[in-house]
Amino acid sequence: MKNYIKEQVSKLHINLSDEKCEQFVQFYNMLIEYNSKCNLTSITDFEDVVLKHFVDSLSIVNIIDMNSECTVVDVGTGGGFPGIPLKIAFPTIKLTMIDSLDKRITFLNNVIKELSLFNTCAIHTRAEEYGHTKARDSFDICVTRAVSNLSVISEYCLPLVKPGGCFIPYKSGAIKEEIDKYEIAVEELGGVIDDVAIFELPDSDIMRSLCLIYKDGDTPKKYPRKNGIPLKRPLM
Repeated sequence: MKNYIKEQVSKLHINLSDEKCEQFVQFYNMLIEYNSKCNLTSITDFEDVVLKHFVDSLSIVNIIDMNSECTVVDVGTGGGFPGIPLKIAFPTIKLTMIDSLDKRITFLNNVIKELSLFNTCAIHTRAEEYGHTKARDSFDICVTRAVSNLSVISEYCLPLVKPGGCFIPYKSGAIKEEIDKYEIAVEELGGVIDDVAIFELPDSDIMRSLCLIYKDGDTPKKYPRKNGIPLKRPLM
């Protein structure tokens, strides 16, 4: 298992130590065990988890260098993706994961403890609420694999990014049409779309897009709006 993880991740030009590979195996085992108690993922086959969760999470290296002591927030982390793989592979980051389901946070706190992940925390909260706490404007990088459109996830995430930081949403397939539709909304929230990386995950036909959005201004204080409103009335 460790060798398979090392081999697959190396295709992203990331060299994992044996210790890090063991952490990935331990994370996988915990994910599968806890999945019977709480629906963390529909993907449970080992090779699929490695590709669709581990490698996918680490594919952020296609658009940004993660080898720094930066602060990272993972919004709507679910089973810990992309947060936990990023922390294992790049242990110098300071990671915060948030999710609205308490059972997932319980799982993630167990992972943090069992894998001895320092400078890592998991918080039970909604993004709409977290963006109005002292966490606002405090992170270097915000990531999310949430499935909402670019307008909605930008409203959730950009308030958390400090000016000069960036927001990187993981998106499926090509996103040119989505960018064209919501670029003005991103700018309203203080962001500017700087780069887009479109690629296939290694040894697959799974298309992935990463969008690099820099925070070059302040997000108006009224954002994010109250629970449910960004989804019902996305900014255009």
